[in-house]
Amino acid sequence: MRVKGGNKRLLRRKKILELAKGFKGKRRTCFRIAKERVMHALRNAYISRKLRKRDFRRLWNIRINAAARARGLPYSRFINGLAKAGVKLNRKMLAEIAIHDPKTFDVLVERAKAQLARSCPQ
Repeated sequence: MRVKGGNKRLLRRKKILELAKGFKGKRRTCFRIAKERVMHALRNAYISRKLRKRDFRRLWNIRINAAARARGLPYSRFINGLAKAGVKLNRKMLAEIAIHDPKTFDVLVERAKAQLARSCPQ
């Protein structure tokens, strides 16, 4: 007599159909199609978690660049000046400071400018 899977099969189907809630049409009700769509959705969710980090870093860089250029220093020279000055702030914090605390950002820009002038006088 062969084994038909029984309880395990039903639990596996139930798990997939639970994950397919909110999908349209047969993507939600038909196990075969739902399984494909759920695998696709889970893969996209995994990829998007990685892309979100990339997108936020881009956004922070754009914000820092805009704030630094408004004070007369392009992004690359600003970051270089901060590194030489030993300022250990990440880009997320620099972007937050640029938006919410302009006075502190002015101090950082001045520190970067001073360090750049000290390291390569012209």
